[in-house]
Amino acid sequence: MDLLSFARGPALQWALVIFVLGSLWRLAGILLLRRKPDYAEPRSRATWRGALKLVVTRTWSRREFRASTAFGQSLGYVFHMGLVVVVFGFVPHILFIHSLTGLQWPGLPSSIVYVSGALTVAALVAALVRRLSHPVLRLLSNFDDYFSWLVTVTPVATGLLAVAHLGARYETLLAVHILSVCLLLAWLPFGKLMHVFLVFISRGTTGALFARKGAST
Repeated sequence: MDLLSFARGPALQWALVIFVLGSLWRLAGILLLRRKPDYAEPRSRATWRGALKLVVTRTWSRREFRASTAFGQSLGYVFHMGLVVVVFGFVPHILFIHSLTGLQWPGLPSSIVYVSGALTVAALVAALVRRLSHPVLRLLSNFDDYFSWLVTVTPVATGLLAVAHLGARYETLLAVHILSVCLLLAWLPFGKLMHVFLVFISRGTTGALFARKGAST
């Protein structure tokens, strides 16, 4: 079995199994946690509004902190939006998702996807430089932060190299790209990348609690 066949076959299959089971395990572990009863009289019963409000308002910083967080937050938006375009806008990716789920939608022009991929890599590199050069961020960073960065940037970078046919034979580049995606899928449920699912749960839960207590968000 050559490298590409291994990447497309056993490696991808096992990565998908680990991704699905690991994600379900993490979500179940959080959603099934026992909660202490709250005997206080609720200030509001429309907790879903509080949940939705916090999900929306926490997408940007409060006015008092915008000047100091604008650069980092902008980088975050660039590479998150770039990843969405690359993953869900590139026609080969859409066909792969269709083969797994049966879902399909029109793809974006390849030029837009390529530019988005390049901007994503640039923003991720800038975010890493900022993390390494910022005293507080560097102190707070651990293995999870750096490894999660690596497994995020590698699929995008290898994908760009594959479509450009740079560095090696196309089959080799494609195999390395698929293997990097496998690593990302296998790691996602167990590291900070799980925030792709948990961010809405955590914000919604906090917003609902605030609404119940009548706290302003």
